[in-house]
Amino acid sequence: MPNAWKRDKPTRLLSPKFLFLLFSSTLILIFLFLSSRPSNPNPNPNYFPLSSRLSFHAISPFDCYNSPQAHPVIASTVEGVRHPFLFSLSDFGTLPDKPHKNIVRILKGKPFRKPDISVTVQDILEKAKAQGRDGFFVDVGANVGMATFAASAMGFPVLAFEPIFENLQKICEGIYFNRVANLVTLLEAAASDRLGNVTVHKLVGRLDNSAISATGAKLAFKSNEEVAVQVRTVPLDEVIPESEPVLLLKIDVQGWEYHVLKGARKLLSRKGSQAPYLIYEEDERLLEASNSTSKKIRDFLSSVGYNDCTKHDTDAHCTKKDV
Repeated sequence: MPNAWKRDKPTRLLSPKFLFLLFSSTLILIFLFLSSRPSNPNPNPNYFPLSSRLSFHAISPFDCYNSPQAHPVIASTVEGVRHPFLFSLSDFGTLPDKPHKNIVRILKGKPFRKPDISVTVQDILEKAKAQGRDGFFVDVGANVGMATFAASAMGFPVLAFEPIFENLQKICEGIYFNRVANLVTLLEAAASDRLGNVTVHKLVGRLDNSAISATGAKLAFKSNEEVAVQVRTVPLDEVIPESEPVLLLKIDVQGWEYHVLKGARKLLSRKGSQAPYLIYEEDERLLEASNSTSKKIRDFLSSVGYNDCTKHDTDAHCTKKDV
């Protein structure tokens, strides 16, 4: 049955058999995950939610409770991570002929394939934890929460920035499924270097993906059709007080990285190990589409003390050393 989409005569999208297999498999996996998961990943009785420690004069947290529910919901656990978590798909592929690979995995009784960023986030936070360091994770360009939930599954507080409503809905589902409402603070905004608004281009048929540059959107997602929407922008320094420790800052915003970094000058200017471990996407084509370059970014980072950067595929990892 998992190979039914390969038939010469494809099954109808709303075929009862197809829907039964898909959603029964999803519900079983979600039930097994929730029944085995502790209700609070952070056991510290003196823990104060991150939302009570941040500054929200510029923007208020996204209200998942009063947000319309997306449907259908297809979610599952992730394979191969030390701290398991669950996330919801927003891209289903082309049903029923070419479903998303993770839907195929559900029908075969397998968990979702692990996203590389989830493994990376857990590795870095494991090292920080072993060193006795405390703090939170900032996820800029959270998408559907694959990095956010990798961190919150370990008990780390998360501040997530995501401007696209369809993604926000999926993050809200993940907050519920992973039982991390006390750990994840979600902002409906694009992090940038100034308060205001900016036009974001969402891809037709893939509304989970977006870029501020229309050219960058086409380069990143190989589509000639997009929908332009206005979203709020807010600098990280407007939200994160200087007294709050940040362990890890991840930025994946399809070429807008330079503007995000400029809006986090105070955060990035912290001394030595007080400055966050930094991961950002360094794709030259996307950066140029947003009027920046990797050299421009590296020069800026050097000006705030990040002189140790290494390239990992299309990502750059940067740290500061204690003097």
